[in-house]
Amino acid sequence: MPAELENIYGPLGFGDRVLYSNFVSSIDGVVALGSSPSAGSVISGRNQADRFLMGLLRAFADAVLIGAETLRATPGHQWTPEHIYADLAAGFAELRNTLGRKPRPRLVVLTGSGDIAISHPAVAVGATIVTTSAGAAALGGRLPDSCELIEIGQRGAVDVKRAVAELRERGYGAILTEGGPHVMGELIEGDLLDEAFLTISPVVAGRDGTPRPGMVAGAELLPGRGLWTRLLSARRHGDFLFLRYRMNNR
Repeated sequence: MPAELENIYGPLGFGDRVLYSNFVSSIDGVVALGSSPSAGSVISGRNQADRFLMGLLRAFADAVLIGAETLRATPGHQWTPEHIYADLAAGFAELRNTLGRKPRPRLVVLTGSGDIAISHPAVAVGATIVTTSAGAAALGGRLPDSCELIEIGQRGAVDVKRAVAELRERGYGAILTEGGPHVMGELIEGDLLDEAFLTISPVVAGRDGTPRPGMVAGAELLPGRGLWTRLLSARRHGDFLFLRYRMNNR
């Protein structure tokens, strides 16, 4: 890493072929606030250390993988390092150049139904949309020329394991996922996730009525087969904790 980045976080690196996640959670385990937009920034309070880590992890990635709900929840967002932490844009760009990455990571959106806003700025600038044949029909050829469409299956949810295989064939070695929780559940059930970064924000979110999922949804592991992980690092900045885990099967 460039010295200015390593001086902030410390040493960090990945293998050529890796899939890793990044989430921020309240201390009571909430990562999403139902219909509330941009839940991550609400839970983190737009903490600068958390935003720096988001930018750094994006800077390492060939592609950023998200679900359609995450796209809808952040209507003005760009999944690039400089968008989330502009002050270190030059350092992020230097890191990407050193790694032989393209100037910006490719955004990849999973949508079984094809129900996405094609006017979203992150789509308009160029994204890979992974959907079903039914979803592709719903999109009706309306995607910008900057986008790539990948069809997997006929209808229903996208097969995430096949989606990741398609991305690998296209040369995306380092893949970051920022959710949502259902995408995480499918990645974990498919034995696809290598590492998980988790920021613990010193806030209590609470739950009452509207579902507020934790980091993983749609996959129930305990008591039958809990996924035990290995803690690789724990960092503290003020009252925030920054944890890095390796999945136990890696």
